[in-house]
Amino acid sequence: MTTQDLRRQSINPGHTQAIYDNFHFSQATRVGNMIWVSGQVGVDATMTPAEGIEAQTHLAFQALSGILEEAGASLADVVELMTFHIDLQSEIHTFGQIKDKYFPDRYPSWSAVGVTQLALPALRVEIRAVAVIGCGRD
Repeated sequence: MTTQDLRRQSINPGHTQAIYDNFHFSQATRVGNMIWVSGQVGVDATMTPAEGIEAQTHLAFQALSGILEEAGASLADVVELMTFHIDLQSEIHTFGQIKDKYFPDRYPSWSAVGVTQLALPALRVEIRAVAVIGCGRD
């Protein structure tokens, strides 16, 4: 690999620029063919949390997918997930069923952590990921 291949690239789609400017973090960072995605949550375009674990989980995975696409990858390239849950024991089954729709096979490594709070009081789950571009291709 050349030095050019190893330069760090911040991934911040236009609609996330305010987050980058106000909170000083990137939605993802790409170095070479690896991508580290910051925690994605179930909020709509106005940053309003969706109602309930199902809706929030779908929105968070959709946001994750969009960030990966912006970085040149897809959900198939995800090698690791880390999820943070406000009510892990009660909601993990529902979350797992939805996760399996986004990852129907070739499951990534996954750690699920129960936490007492997330960035907004109404949030139920946050999803972060690591991806390797191209590894999801057969």
